[in-house]
Amino acid sequence: MSLRTGPPQLLERLRELARVPQVQIPEGRWLDLPRRGRVWLTDVPGPAADAPSVVLLHAVGCTGMLTWFPVVEELSQRYRVITFDQRWHGRGMVSEQFSLHDCADDVAAVIDALGLLDPIVAGYSMGGVIAQRVWRQHPASVGGLVLAATTDRFRTTGSERAFHQGMEWSMAALRTLSRSKVVSATTRRTAEALQVPPTDTGQWALQEWRSTSPWAVAQAVAALGRHHSTPWLSRIDVPTAVVATTRDRVMPVERQRAIAARIPGATVHEAPCGHAGCVLQPEAFVPAFLQAVHTTQARIRDRVSPP
Repeated sequence: MSLRTGPPQLLERLRELARVPQVQIPEGRWLDLPRRGRVWLTDVPGPAADAPSVVLLHAVGCTGMLTWFPVVEELSQRYRVITFDQRWHGRGMVSEQFSLHDCADDVAAVIDALGLLDPIVAGYSMGGVIAQRVWRQHPASVGGLVLAATTDRFRTTGSERAFHQGMEWSMAALRTLSRSKVVSATTRRTAEALQVPPTDTGQWALQEWRSTSPWAVAQAVAALGRHHSTPWLSRIDVPTAVVATTRDRVMPVERQRAIAARIPGATVHEAPCGHAGCVLQPEAFVPAFLQAVHTTQARIRDRVSPP
């Protein structure tokens, strides 16, 4: 469900990013959302003022830019690209509890605050779950969906049911303590992250990865275990693409293809990579993701301006 659930050598692989300092990380800014709070957001303009927009939602345990930095530069050649740190992650808001429902409302509030018209909402793993909920809760805000390395439900096997039930019970018991841990960790880790120059890719990536508290990850995983969109996926009525990570040991590819089969007209774009492929295997993930976005945008355009 996140880069944290990848192979044991993940930390070393992140350190390897220090060898590619030429990667430029866009600067972020705070965006105030009325009656909600503020989010740490990057907003990279497209080639023209009226370029279509893509809102990128990150994986659990990550930040917006850590999940998506390999794709932003190329994506911005055709689109306005927005990503932000979601609740309890990185510099994101810390509420009384972590809720996927609230996360989806936050996305709609960002879309409204920026005045985006028919944006593509694209999510990776947890971000894909939240993208589904954005359509469910705010269908008028969504022009299209791109769902990568994600699923319509967890608890499909005995081991998954036991794991997520245990997480839910544990996190319910520790919720107040978890929130206090997240607040203190967020304050400290945000200060550390802000001290790292964005041009030092390796150190920046490590700080981004460390900026989300393990307590926050546990609460998010518990919330993900309650996700179940299967009953309403067939009602999704916007152009949708699914990016299936075919070598994924966390999210079996059969489940990724199944979600596409349940959404009317969804296209499937296969990326020969694992669950952390968005960062660790961009040469495999990025082309498939770009194809998915381009295909979805073409379908949005055809709906708005039919031949």
